[in-house]
Amino acid sequence: MFGSIITILSIGALLVAPYIIHKRRKKEGVTGFKSLLTSACFFLIAIINILAYWFDVLGATSWFSTMMLLFVGAYFTKYLPPPEDVNTR
Repeated sequence: MFGSIITILSIGALLVAPYIIHKRRKKEGVTGFKSLLTSACFFLIAIINILAYWFDVLGATSWFSTMMLLFVGAYFTKYLPPPEDVNTR
């Protein structure tokens, strides 16, 4: 039961998040493929882990692919645009 609820919530988030990311990138004027790879890697991590859970293949392969995608996503964060300075009190 718990696995089904988590899967439904994860799939819902995976369907909504790309739309939000696309709108924010368009609003900020961010272009380029390298800055998109961080988000893509994190989406792939979620998809791989959902599939590994449902097909009962949680093991070295899913862990290795998760770690590699995490490292690749972390590497490409350097291509994200720097945050704007907001003067807040």
